[in-house]
Formats: sequence, C-alpha cells, structure tokens
Amino acid sequence: PAIPEGPDWVMFDLEGFPPQLHDDEKVFVWGLEVFGAKARPYFAATPGRGSDGDRSAWERFLTEAEVILDAYGDIAFVHWAPYERVRLDAYVTRFGDPKGIAARVRKSLFDMYPVVRDSVALPLPSYSLKVIEQHVGYDRKLKDAGGDWAMATYFEATETGDHVKAAELVSQVLDYNREDLEATFAVFDWLRRRRKSRRAALS
Repeated sequence: PAIPEGPDWVMFDLEGFPPQLHDDEKVFVWGLEVFGAKARPYFAATPGRGSDGDRSAWERFLTEAEVILDAYGDIAFVHWAPYERVRLDAYVTRFGDPKGIAARVRKSLFDMYPVVRDSVALPLPSYSLKVIEQHVGYDRKLKDAGGDWAMATYFEATETGDHVKAAELVSQVLDYNREDLEATFAVFDWLRRRRKSRRAALS
C-alpha cells in the first residue's frame, strides 16, 4: 500500500454530534498527536460555553495545526474514514480559513481506512478501527467507551451545572479520544512494518 513516508506523523481524530442530534453537526473534540521520532504530546480543542465556543475550538485547532506544520513541514495527518475530511471542509465553510492552515491540513490528510480495506485481507468481521486495532495488538483501557458513549458523556458535561463534574466528564471523553489516536497509530505502524517486510522479501 502507498502510505506516507517520514520520521513523524500526526494522528488526527474528531468527536462530533451527528445532524440529528445537533443542528450544526458540531465537533466537540479536535484531537491531534504526533507520533514518531520527534513525538509531540496529545492536544485537544473542545468548545467552551457560550455562542462563540464552537468557533473558539476551531481556531485553537488551527493554531495547534499551524504550530505542527511549522515545526514538521508538510507532515501527514493520518485519520480513519472520511469523517475528518468532511468536518474540516464544513468548518472552513462555517468559520473560514484566513491563514490557509486548514487547506494545508487537508492537503496532508491520509485516510487509512480505504488503504487497509483494499490492500490487506484480514480474518475479521469488519474493517472498523476497533476491530483491526485488536488484531494488531492495541489494548484499550476504556473497554466500554465508543462514539455513542463519547457523545452522551460530553452532552452530560454540557448540561450539568456542576463545574467539577463537567471537567471530569470532559476529561473522560478526551481519554477516549486519545486512545483513538493511539489505536490509529498502532494500525498505521503495523501497516508500515508489513510493507517494509514485504519489500524486504521481494528484494
């Protein structure tokens, strides 16, 4: 499979509400983490309270993406399935991209799902990330968490009047998002090592 070369890669994962639950199909976690030779700690932008919260999260995401692009050059932003690309385009339409950072991110997007689906035959019931990550040996700590759980937990955080409880709930959602990024890299690294072994066998 054709996968991005380089010493470092950004894992990119979003959590969001679908349109039937939120009029604007709101993203409530913009998650990024750089893996590789020069790793960079996990970063997540979440909307604050108030009418400008969604825009604020988008702008914080763009600021972090700009820092990463300035530090690493045109590094690949690796994600699973088209959701990240679709939401990126939607937020450019919604709030703009005055410095062209979102355009640079979009140019660097690498959707790993179709690559794995089309290049590797696996004895698995599906090609979802949560199935394949187990096949490659990634073990989640949050066993029962998933996309629906993240939505429900974040929604509860926004509805509670207890600020301490809200912070705890958001922290749990971010832990889940970070595991998504770790799982994405685990599958990416597995695919990269398989390709390297295949090339060595053919040489």
